Amino acid sequence: MRADEIEGVGRLARVTLRGSTDRIHEVHQGIADRAFRAVGPAGRPVQVVHDALSGLTYAGVRTALGVGARAAGGVASLRADGRDLDTTRPGRVTLAILNGAHGDLLQREAPALALGMTMRVAGRAVPPEPDALRESFPGATGRLAVFLHGLTETEDSWGYGAEKHHGDRTVTYGSRLREDLGLTPVHLRYNTGLHISDNGRALDDLLDALVTAWPVPVQDVVLIGHSMGGLVARSALHQAGGGTAQARGWTSLVRDTVTLGSPHLGAPLERGVHRLAAQLARLPETRPLARLLTLRSVGIKDLRRGTLVEADWTGRDLDALTPGDHTHVPLHDGARHFVVLATLSRNPEGRVADLLGDLLVPPRSAIGDTGGDDRLAFPPDHVHRIGGLNHFDLLDHPVVYARIKGWLEDRPEGARPAGPEVPVTG
Repeated sequence: MRADEIEGVGRLARVTLRGSTDRIHEVHQGIADRAFRAVGPAGRPVQVVHDALSGLTYAGVRTALGVGARAAGGVASLRADGRDLDTTRPGRVTLAILNGAHGDLLQREAPALALGMTMRVAGRAVPPEPDALRESFPGATGRLAVFLHGLTETEDSWGYGAEKHHGDRTVTYGSRLREDLGLTPVHLRYNTGLHISDNGRALDDLLDALVTAWPVPVQDVVLIGHSMGGLVARSALHQAGGGTAQARGWTSLVRDTVTLGSPHLGAPLERGVHRLAAQLARLPETRPLARLLTLRSVGIKDLRRGTLVEADWTGRDLDALTPGDHTHVPLHDGARHFVVLATLSRNPEGRVADLLGDLLVPPRSAIGDTGGDDRLAFPPDHVHRIGGLNHFDLLDHPVVYARIKGWLEDRPEGARPAGPEVPVTG
């Protein structure tokens, strides 16, 4: 680990340990207050002494934990070996989980640990610059398949089932599309704990720079997103003005999008946590637990309704029970849009499939079926349901790949010629 990463870990530890101590103190205080109210005025002198002692005790604990975390971080900094935390797979997993759970907190308190929207090759970041792209993509073609992972995942997640299915952890949808259809895979990594709209804006900027600096003229782009990744792709297209006269150049190159288990209408698990936190907040004894739940990242909170635009969260209390405005974002004009969804039930059309979904996302959310006029317009033959799989099987399963490949090779229009907005570099 680098010294700044270790310092960030220490700072994060101080914030979280002190916060946890505060919550424990509040639970203790809530229980004590209820007990003293039951005793009545006769217990008031004892309550004063209790509150003073408990306050001093917890203050001492908070200080000790903070000092300990700072000391541990200082010692570790002296022993830092200078390597990035994400040079190893376990390090990347740790960063992804931290960013997904508390990405907005990391950005404020420990920026050395916060991820940015970057292209990745063999675990390392590749800037969208001609020389770097030419070196990192020596066999670059003009057809790109851009992969966006989901919450708490990394680009390594696309090899989730590779060892089991292929006996080789390097076999992914990207590697197979390169071999079978000549698409160049571009894997991205980003901070999944930030607002989906913030990541959409970052993706817009990255793709604009990427197609400009790509070693050969870009003919077309396929966006493939797992779970939250599909929402980030939709947000980027919307913010880039896709389908309008003011659209950025890269949007006209997007021929296809594929979302794999993306919660277009939101995720029931996040809605359940939101309601649970509200219930816990009603009693003094459980209110601190509610505060702990509200510490989950804003990226997770966006999954409650599939929030894609900044206006839907700016200036709002994201933990309020009363829902605010929700902007309907239609599918990008000028591209084909496909969905693969999984269900735990082997019958993907049955009632159990609708109830359980893929464990995290129900079918109606995966296809954006609101039951009204603002549903997402996925054609029926662009939706593929697979029974007997879970949410994470969608990352790397032969049956899923076969469907993606079938859709992408059935392109009667042929390859899109490079447009004037995409200059040839190198």
